Amino acid sequence: MTVNRPSDPAEAKQPGKRGTRVIAVANQKGGVGKSTTAVSLGAALAEMGRRVLVVDLDPQGNASTGLGIRHDARKVTVYDVLANDAAIMEAVVQTPLPNLFAIPSTIDLAGAEIELVSQFSRELKLRKAMEPLRQAGFDFVFLDCPPSLGLLTVNAMAAAQELMVPIQCEYYALEGLGQLIKNVRLVQQNVNPALRLSGIVMTMFDPRTKLSEQVVAEVRRFFGDRVYDTIIPRTVRLSEAPGFGQPITVYDPRSRGAKRYRELAGEVVRKEPVDEPIPVLDSLPSVIIPPPEPVPMTAPRPLRAERAGTATGGGGEGDADPAGEDRAEDLSDEGEARKLKVGGATEAGDRAPVAKNPTPAAKPAVKVELERAQPRVVDQPPEQPPEQAGGADQEEVESSPGDEDQKRRWSLFRRGGQG
Repeated sequence: MTVNRPSDPAEAKQPGKRGTRVIAVANQKGGVGKSTTAVSLGAALAEMGRRVLVVDLDPQGNASTGLGIRHDARKVTVYDVLANDAAIMEAVVQTPLPNLFAIPSTIDLAGAEIELVSQFSRELKLRKAMEPLRQAGFDFVFLDCPPSLGLLTVNAMAAAQELMVPIQCEYYALEGLGQLIKNVRLVQQNVNPALRLSGIVMTMFDPRTKLSEQVVAEVRRFFGDRVYDTIIPRTVRLSEAPGFGQPITVYDPRSRGAKRYRELAGEVVRKEPVDEPIPVLDSLPSVIIPPPEPVPMTAPRPLRAERAGTATGGGGEGDADPAGEDRAEDLSDEGEARKLKVGGATEAGDRAPVAKNPTPAAKPAVKVELERAQPRVVDQPPEQPPEQAGGADQEEVESSPGDEDQKRRWSLFRRGGQG
């Protein structure tokens, strides 16, 4: 598809009298909102009447999908421009949104880095290919970079005038920021001295967490006014929009995400790139999260035997309870005998110390009750046949063996001890 060029070359420099602004959207960390920012910000600027071109430099092609460009419509892609020297104007595709154009990408772009390694001036391939775009009447050209610091990202920084860095409001997004700034400095020193850090966009802000606020405060402390005032929140609508092939401004124009990207578009138009050098980061920005308070150590649960020992007074082995001994001495002989039977003692002198409030075991208690219920059995001679009338006693005594004393005692026993 061809794009209508302005009849007057000076007409291309009308918006702000600054010409085409080429902005690289880069961050080597994935999932921070680079493609979402390039698509949504481009759509918001297109609503404001600016002519916008989004160049998809990511082999995953997320920006192309988010703009509703089908795979069968991607005839000429960024890969053909870089590897096959195709004309870049032939790769421009009109999106359903007026004033918004795109150069799509496919998975073939993943092999472009390998093919460009052996070529001369491989870092400047994209810049040379984009020369016709500066005369095509575009106000903004957004270069959506892949999540890496490879050759495609270096080509984007070499071709751009400004750098926009989306940072997710989480700690992991801060770790790679220092390496990104180092690469930007290398590009400035060797390839593109005109590259400027135009702004940092804080994305995926969650107001429910303190961590998001700490990350924003830490980034503002290092970069100052380079951080945009508009913060992009984490919303479900922003996640749903790419699935329908529409920017957030089309999918849900009244959503919070659409309103924030419109505000960000206004800042981008008003804000001029800062000519000051990028601040040197001696140490990576870090969010200091206080460690949790130590939990006091608690003693392990005592065993059942230890708890019983504590109830008796806490003495060691062999310590007797004097009160218990006094009560034991006051027991009757019959009660002391039962106690010895329950404890298994064989002699009266082997009594164990008695606790203050002993809890009798279940089985010995039953045994004692059984012993109480059963009467004592006295050894008796076998029963004799009933007495017969007449002289049966006399005959039986006379027939008993032994001396006279034994006969007398036996007779008394039979009569109940009455002499």
